[in-house]
Amino acid sequence: MKYRKNDAKAYARQHLTGIWAAAMTPFAADLSIDEAGYRRNMHHWTRDLGIDGLFVSGKQGEFASMSVPERKRTFEVAVDATKGHAQTIMSCSDQNIDTVIELAKHAQAVGADYIVVHAPVLHFLTAQDQTLYEYYRYIGEQVDIGIAMWSHPDSGYLMSPELCAKVAELPNIVAIKYSVPREMYVKLTHLAGDKLIVSTSSEDEWFDNMVELGWKLYLCSSPPYLLQTKADRRMREYTDLAFKGEVAKAKVVRDSLNPVREALAKTKPPEKPQAHQKYWQELLGQVGGPTRRPQINLTEAEKVATRAAFESCGLKLDSAAHASAA
Repeated sequence: MKYRKNDAKAYARQHLTGIWAAAMTPFAADLSIDEAGYRRNMHHWTRDLGIDGLFVSGKQGEFASMSVPERKRTFEVAVDATKGHAQTIMSCSDQNIDTVIELAKHAQAVGADYIVVHAPVLHFLTAQDQTLYEYYRYIGEQVDIGIAMWSHPDSGYLMSPELCAKVAELPNIVAIKYSVPREMYVKLTHLAGDKLIVSTSSEDEWFDNMVELGWKLYLCSSPPYLLQTKADRRMREYTDLAFKGEVAKAKVVRDSLNPVREALAKTKPPEKPQAHQKYWQELLGQVGGPTRRPQINLTEAEKVATRAAFESCGLKLDSAAHASAA
């Protein structure tokens, strides 16, 4: 641990900043975890693309299809691969709270910087606030590591800004990935003050959130490594310009990525987000690979359409990536 439990908020306020990406988990042809490919991706993301931190084995990373030992191993690989170059936040989300705590203790033991815990699905409840406060209080008691909450419609409800602000009083609750309508996270940003770092995963809203809300953390999804290459780091560029207060310049760079965003969006089959993003990774020269069930993979026709959009989107490729994707 780089900080004590009671220092978690102050440490996170200083260090939990910048562009963080949700890592896809690459699988080999036999569907085992491709550890070499995972390391290669992480080296590229954190060295070549300037990504500040990685969100490991979350929903983008297909954690629901992985065993607990596999999830623990991804934590170990990520800590080792990012050492000295980026931070890590490990997804310990699970419906079984004992599994959450087991993963949280492992993340802390292997040197992760933070963990994230998704609000659980709560069957049959007609109100959730007391249950959720106790849920995060109990988990926080078991570990010293800083915890990010995560509220998303997948839970069947959304945590209110008022509840999030109350949970943020707990000593090692440091942040939230708040996947909610903008008016809710704007309200929480004003409510939470310096108790809680508020962020969301929409790259489309990142520029406005930096400029209008003073946000310093993008937490997080796959655009940081899908919209960028070693030769074309426009998300990093517009972020740094906005951080420096050069808003007009930042907006020009941000808007220049619209063709890339559109190419990604228009070719994504509605039931295949992970498979589509993994194929886009391969076109960029990264390691993608197949998805695990219940996810399904792209058809050849879907790959052809995606490749055509990719080749016309204007993203600059470095020669090594272009050769790998060819």
